[in-house]
Amino acid sequence: MLQSYEAIIENGQLRWLTDQPQISKARVIVTILSDTQPPVSHRTPSPAIAGKGKTLGDLVSSLFEEQDWECLK
Repeated sequence: MLQSYEAIIENGQLRWLTDQPQISKARVIVTILSDTQPPVSHRTPSPAIAGKGKTLGDLVSSLFEEQDWECLK
C-alpha cells in the first residue's frame, strides 16, 4: 500500500512536515516540488474579527424551514 508523507530536504537532510513514518526500511519514490515553502497548517482570523462569529445552524439540519426552499417548489 502506498502512503504519502510531506518533508523538506535541506542540505541533504530530511525534515518531516507531518508525523514521521514508523518504518525501519522502505523503498521510496521522491517527487521534487518547485515550491519549497511548507504548507500553512492552519489559518488564524484577523484580530479585528476573531471571536465575533456566530453559528446560526449546523451541518445536519437546515437554517431555513423546508417549505421556504425555492428549489423544492
